[in-house]
Amino acid sequence: MLRDYFCCCNEPRSSDPEDVADRDPVLLVSGVCGSILHSKKKKSGSETRVWVRILLADLEFKKKLWSMYNPETGYTEALDDSTEITVPQDDYGLYAIDILDPSLFVKLLHLTDLYHFHDMIDMLVGCGYKKGTTLFGYGYDFRQSNRIGQLMDGLKEKLEAAYKASGGRKVAQFAFALQTVFVCTDSELSLTGAPGYINDSILTGMQFVEGFASFFFVSRWSMHQLLLECPSVYEMLPNPDFNWKKQPEVQVWRKHSKDEETSVELDSYATNECVSLFEEALKNNELNYNGKTVALPFNFAILKWAAATREIINKTRLPDGVSFYNIYGTSCDTPFDVCYGSESSPIDELSEICHTLPEYTYVDGDGTVPSESAMADNFDAVERVGVSASHRKLLTDKKVFQLIQKWLGVSEKSNMHHFNTSKVIDGCVFEST
Repeated sequence: MLRDYFCCCNEPRSSDPEDVADRDPVLLVSGVCGSILHSKKKKSGSETRVWVRILLADLEFKKKLWSMYNPETGYTEALDDSTEITVPQDDYGLYAIDILDPSLFVKLLHLTDLYHFHDMIDMLVGCGYKKGTTLFGYGYDFRQSNRIGQLMDGLKEKLEAAYKASGGRKVAQFAFALQTVFVCTDSELSLTGAPGYINDSILTGMQFVEGFASFFFVSRWSMHQLLLECPSVYEMLPNPDFNWKKQPEVQVWRKHSKDEETSVELDSYATNECVSLFEEALKNNELNYNGKTVALPFNFAILKWAAATREIINKTRLPDGVSFYNIYGTSCDTPFDVCYGSESSPIDELSEICHTLPEYTYVDGDGTVPSESAMADNFDAVERVGVSASHRKLLTDKKVFQLIQKWLGVSEKSNMHHFNTSKVIDGCVFEST
């Protein structure tokens, strides 16, 4: 999902014509897992790219990216205290969100699944935007809470840099996907989550690459051990306060014994009931790091932090002067309910779930985020547009590019499309408010 904010800062514009850009600047903001991350040695300053990489991906991931949440600071910190996780700031912040594995190997094979904002950056440059003057990027450490000071301060710095470099013009912020996005000041908003994927991520991890290619990438189990200590993931759990058309559920085919008789039943856990399931299923979860066993149960300290984040989100309103646009993906089967075990092969102990592949029931969306969730911001949008595209393909879709050009006012009149509201046209659903 893409969200677009036009943010006006309150500083005076430059009076020097040479310092004034020919258009409003654009800031591109990545989603969760959409930024390059480096592991930096504190003493020497040497850096290794640990996310994303194809070659030695799982090895480097487990050596340098596994982390633990520190409830005293609110930050997730690397297990190796001699290193820190950083986001490269090259190319005015665009490098970190462009090609997520910029190695020669990936470029030679043109592995487009790793070309994140690359096509959109090219499109905007082709429309006359200039890096460092009217085009900027913001990548961040997506393990962290979306309201932590480090992330908020980094975004403010990017907004200020774009504002000043353009001579004091309002900044158009395009934010992608499953993350809390910040609007100019200390106001935040969030999605209601991607129920199927997030519930399953807490229980079994996340698989980014399927088939033969998965042998070269980070494993589901490695991702699971990281995600259990990431506040950003807990903040994306399904919102129990949202009025879902149907509450998302986690289902488990369980073996029950009573009076020496065994039965198989389908147990269902609604949004408010999943915590007890998470606690029981993960109570014995642990990883081995440098020969030491580290316990990784469901983290209630992070859950408490995430609940406070949700309280802030539920009270959020758009600041005056900010126009909101929403593009979301449709026409893709999107996980909603998730089920473990089967009637013929039930789960005995709940800890078995962590080593069980899920079965999903699906709703309409972009394959990751349900359309219902993607539109659930409670904001008065200038325009909402549903595009027939998958989650990642939204960043390369021609219809999305046409909409962005239209809203930015950079398309030629001959290329402009006139759309009727509330109709499906060329795979797009338009709604105006």
